[in-house]
Amino acid sequence: MLKQRVFTALVLAAIFLAALFGLPSGYFSFFIGFVVLIGAWEWANLSGFPAIWQRLAYGLVLLALLVGAALYLGFQGEASPRLNEAAIRELLIVGCGWWALALLLVQGYPSSSVLWGHKTLRLLMGLLVLIPTWVALVYVRQQENGAWLVLLLMLVVAVADSGGYFVGRRFGKHKLAPAVSPGKTWEGFAGGLLANCLLALILSQVLNVSLIIMLVLIVPTSLVSVLGDLLESMVKRHAGVKDSGSILPGHGGILDRVDGITAGAPVFALALLASGAFASGVGG
Repeated sequence: MLKQRVFTALVLAAIFLAALFGLPSGYFSFFIGFVVLIGAWEWANLSGFPAIWQRLAYGLVLLALLVGAALYLGFQGEASPRLNEAAIRELLIVGCGWWALALLLVQGYPSSSVLWGHKTLRLLMGLLVLIPTWVALVYVRQQENGAWLVLLLMLVVAVADSGGYFVGRRFGKHKLAPAVSPGKTWEGFAGGLLANCLLALILSQVLNVSLIIMLVLIVPTSLVSVLGDLLESMVKRHAGVKDSGSILPGHGGILDRVDGITAGAPVFALALLASGAFASGVGG
C-alpha cells in the first residue's frame, strides 16, 4: 500500500508540475478545469447522486458555469489572458464568503446538517467549493511569477497539513472538531500554523520580500486550508463513505487530495489581489 501511495504521488506531482510550468497560463486554466470536473464527478456521488448520468449531468452544469465565469473574467481561451480584476475580486469574495459560512456549518455539525443535508443543497455546496477554486488558480497562475505562486499555495497547504499531523500526533490532546474529524486537534492546528509562520520567515529572507507581505499571504491560507479538509470530511461522514472516490490508487479520490486547496486557493488569491504583492496583469 505504501509503495502504491508513493508511486501515485510521484506520478501526480510529475503531471501537475509539467502542466504548471510547461503550459501558458491560459492553457493551464483548461488543465485545472479538467481537475475540477473530476471533482464534480466525485461530489455528485457524495451528494447522493451515484448514477453515471446524474454525475455527468452535474459535470455539464459545472462546465457551463465555468465557461460563464471565464467569459465574465474576460478569458476567451487565449494562451496569456489579461483578466478583469474587478470581476475576479467579486468572485473571490463570494468564494471566501462561502468558506466563512462553511466554518459555521462545520462547527455546528451534526445539527447543521438540517441546513445542508438535502441532496440538492449538497450539489449547490459543490459549486461553491469548486468554482472559486478554479477562479483563484486561474488568477494566481496568470501573474508574472504565477507558476511559483501556485507552487507556494500548494506548499502552504502541505505544510499546514503535515505540521498539523506530526504535531498533533505528538502533542494532540484537545479535539478540533470531534464530530467531523476525530483525529484533528487544536495542538496540531497550532503546529501547522507555526510551521507556516516559519515558512513565511524563511521565504521573506530568501526572496528579500517583506515579512508582513509573506504573512498576509501565508497565514490566512494556512488557517482556512484546514477548513477545506474538515468540510469534505463532514460531507463524507454524512454520506457514509471513507473516500471521495477511487481514481487515485492508494489515495482515494481527487477531492481527498485537494480539499485543503479548495479552501486555501480563494483566500490566497484574494490576499494576493488585495495586497498587490507579486502582482502583474500579464499572463505567462
